[in-house]
This record gives sequence, C-alpha cells and structure tokens, in this order.
Amino acid sequence: MGTRTGAHIVWDWNGTLFHDNDAVVAATNAAFAEIGLAPITLERYRALYCVPVPKFYERLMGRLPTAAEWDLMDEVFHRYYAEHRVRCGLTEGAAELLAGWTSAGHSQSILSMHGHEDLVPLVRGFGIEAHFIRVDGRTGPSGGSKAEHMVRHLGALADTVRPARTVVIGDAADDAVAARHAGAHAVLYTGGSHGRASLEGVGVPVVDTLGEAVAEAQRLAA
Repeated sequence: MGTRTGAHIVWDWNGTLFHDNDAVVAATNAAFAEIGLAPITLERYRALYCVPVPKFYERLMGRLPTAAEWDLMDEVFHRYYAEHRVRCGLTEGAAELLAGWTSAGHSQSILSMHGHEDLVPLVRGFGIEAHFIRVDGRTGPSGGSKAEHMVRHLGALADTVRPARTVVIGDAADDAVAARHAGAHAVLYTGGSHGRASLEGVGVPVVDTLGEAVAEAQRLAA
C-alpha cells in the first residue's frame, strides 16, 4: 500500500491547463452551422455554456436537440476541434506551476472529459506528463457530467490521495459539482469556458489566473 501524501490537485484539461477557447468556439460554430444555427462569439459561449452539453444547445435552440442532431453536432464538433487545437498551447504559466507543485512534494493528476486516447499523447507532447500520478480522459460517450468520473478517478488514487486534501482546479461549474460529489474541494478559473458571473454562484473560490488557483489549492488542502 502507498503512503498517504499531503495536498493533491486534480486538474481539468480543456480551458484550464490547455488554452483551447478559440478551437472550442470554432468547432462549436461548425457544429451549429450543420443545423442552421447562427455562430456565437466567445463571450456568448462563456455566458451560456453548461453541462451536460445538450443543455447548452437547448439554451441556444430553445429546445433540446434531437438524437440525430446531437449525433451530427457531436461528430462535427470533434472533427473541427481536432483540426483547430493544433494551434493551441498550455495556459500561460501552467508548466512552471506544475513543476513548482511537484517540487514542493505535492501530487497532481488530470481528469478530463476529453477523449482518453487523444488526451494522453497531447499531455505527453507538452512534456508535462511526469508531473502527474494519473491522467484520465473520457472513455465513454461525450456530453455527460464529470461527477461519477471524479469518484472513479479518486478511487483509483485512494492509496495515496485523500479527497479531504484534494482540490479540483477547473474552468466550469461542473468541476465544482464533481469535486463536491467526491468529497474534494474546488477552485474555479475564469479563463476557460465560463465567465466569472456564471462561476460565482457555485460557492467555491473563483480566480482569474492559474497562479491564484494553485495558491487557493494550497490553502484549502492545508
């Protein structure tokens, strides 16, 4: 059995460590075009985005998409996202923060709703894989919530990580919901899929930089 450690961060990937807002909005607009919806701006996306994703589409369409519409938009979104993400990089300062957290003797992992088979080589390609004791992406259908994935993720780390000393850092309200579901803390970052206004009602610290997020994580996990 492993030795229980101190503070642990579970990082979200898209919109948090990986600054892919432009690719996400471009792919979303490509998906919308397939069913005749007008394109949206990043600001409107950040004001309306929510999970599960079909609910986000409902906010824009006035109804839930049909199963056929969802399948089409999901396929188009992922195809266009794969084309656009190659121009995206890590969020400013992320690599240094990861290295600093590791150097301080703490542990960290990634839990993302990004497809696992794409996520792992993407993380590896940025040269940051060694900082994480586990990297988990989505293995089932897209569009769901993160809560059950978080429980499984922390369960797999149970020998070395305690939820009470774990802080989830993400850019979406769903990250805080998932953290709460698993008994962990959360800090939400305003630089990704949600604007500050839509995060402040969640009831967890909201910050504007990843540096502030890590400082809050240190405080919450103490």
